[in-house]
Amino acid sequence: MDILLVASAFNSLSQRVCAELSDEGHHVDVVLASHGPDAVRAAVREVCPELIVAPMLKSALPEDVWREHTCLIVHPGPPGDRGPSSLDWAIAEEAPEWGVTVLQAEAAMDAGDVWADGTFPVPPAGKSDVYRNEVADAATAAVLLAVRRYADGSYKPRPQSEPGIHVVWRDFFRQEQRRIDWENDSTATVLRKLRGADSQPGVRDEICDREVFLHGGHPEDRLRGEPGELLATRAGAVCRATRDGAVWIPELRPRKSSGDPAPFRRPAASVLSHFPAPPGSSPGMPGSNDRPYWLPEIAAPLELPPDRTTWTDIRYRQRGHIGFLAFSFPGGAMSTTHCRRLLAAWRYALTRPTSVLVLGGARDFFSNGIHLNVIEASSDPASESWSNLNAMNDVVEAVLRTTDRLVVAALGGNAAAGGVMLALAADEVWCRRGSVLNPHYRNMGLYGSEYWTYSLPRRVGAETAERLTTEALPVSAATAERIGLVDRLVPVAAQEFGTEVERLAADLAADPDLPRRITAKATSRHADELQRPLAEYRRAELARMRAVFFDPGAPYHTLRSAFVRKLPTGSSRPLAPGDAR
Repeated sequence: MDILLVASAFNSLSQRVCAELSDEGHHVDVVLASHGPDAVRAAVREVCPELIVAPMLKSALPEDVWREHTCLIVHPGPPGDRGPSSLDWAIAEEAPEWGVTVLQAEAAMDAGDVWADGTFPVPPAGKSDVYRNEVADAATAAVLLAVRRYADGSYKPRPQSEPGIHVVWRDFFRQEQRRIDWENDSTATVLRKLRGADSQPGVRDEICDREVFLHGGHPEDRLRGEPGELLATRAGAVCRATRDGAVWIPELRPRKSSGDPAPFRRPAASVLSHFPAPPGSSPGMPGSNDRPYWLPEIAAPLELPPDRTTWTDIRYRQRGHIGFLAFSFPGGAMSTTHCRRLLAAWRYALTRPTSVLVLGGARDFFSNGIHLNVIEASSDPASESWSNLNAMNDVVEAVLRTTDRLVVAALGGNAAAGGVMLALAADEVWCRRGSVLNPHYRNMGLYGSEYWTYSLPRRVGAETAERLTTEALPVSAATAERIGLVDRLVPVAAQEFGTEVERLAADLAADPDLPRRITAKATSRHADELQRPLAEYRRAELARMRAVFFDPGAPYHTLRSAFVRKLPTGSSRPLAPGDAR
């Protein structure tokens, strides 16, 4: 069928629905509802769709559109649930199970007939993580079922007035309900509030008499202080005391009205570095832009003891002859500092006696490449872009040059741009079914680096590599396996991914053919180096990127700023999927 996808943003769920509908043989066009109702009407006139699907919609479809066309809306709640903050309420009320509904658009919000629905367990994870994984799994399955039912023509959607459907209206979940009472809330309560707003909208709070939004939360087992007291920093995060413990908060966002020139999410410690020291702080000299001088930096060991419950974004552990280097950066973005720390961890992992080294393995994002928010907040974005890209290249090169063991990249979630190329530097790429890959840089006006001109054609061929990087379409995990971008699909729920990767890695380490494969890998890398050194790929790619970074008129700077500050870009014409943001 010809399907028009209408979305407020071409986010992770919209990309996944688009990619998997395309995998089913449908022709999919995309229009952004954020461009206004007239843009939606124009897209409908131009595309003449047989069906309209809205995977993520923050505003109502124009009435003339849903009256003249069948429009299927994805609601992140079970049948009968209504309102704009469904998942927020589910997390706040600690629902053990939640659902998604694909319903037909009508005048009343979320009240249309049900074409399909599904359920999922709610794990103890951040809202955005749950949305990209459990919600996306259930929603995509429900959309595909609803589309098949519509195409068949014999299915009659269920009205929500049916017996057994309990209708509940849930109001918008406001900041007053998210507010943390540091004196009285338990650590468990604080974590629930933080996780329920980790990406958007954050939890409004005050630090050093300045209003900020807190993003993300993780428990701390040892540090203690007066409730609300800032205790330490670690790897960009800040630790804050609760009534009965402490939590790590990875990111802060200054309010737009605060006058901060960078009012968007970024590492908490870097935001605090610009705040005045609180009364009673130890004297010291102002530090760098990375962290406040008045808080101690308390590192966590790379190999965390099993009895510890604390936050760290990079961990190493070993099981027999298998090393596991896991990392998890907010939003999948890797700043210069992230990259340098990951490179140091990689070098440590190479000192351990293993024959298989697994990179990644955590649920949710693998990597999305360079950290655009940190770059945008920098006093010199061009120089920071250059530093960040070189640091990212250093990590990828280290993986490519590892020839004494087999390397597996384990993608529990989505990856994009340099993050995909980091995965492709491994010998095998294992990807959870349901992940979405964006192996291109075009939407940010960039040529790309991270040795993509070596790794991508080597895997998929020159012609497919050209198509992937110019069409700039999201690629489903199934298609990625079919074209050779991925070696193995892991068909498990997000919560089971790490366990399954460990089992598969054990099988790989026990394979009697492994020593031969490692020898062949080293031979192949040596032959490739003689044909064209990796340094030459890097030099050519970086020359293209440097020309963009240091050109003030390059579209990259406008696109980056709009992306980070969530400003609209582009025209209002109907869009091919790869053109949408």
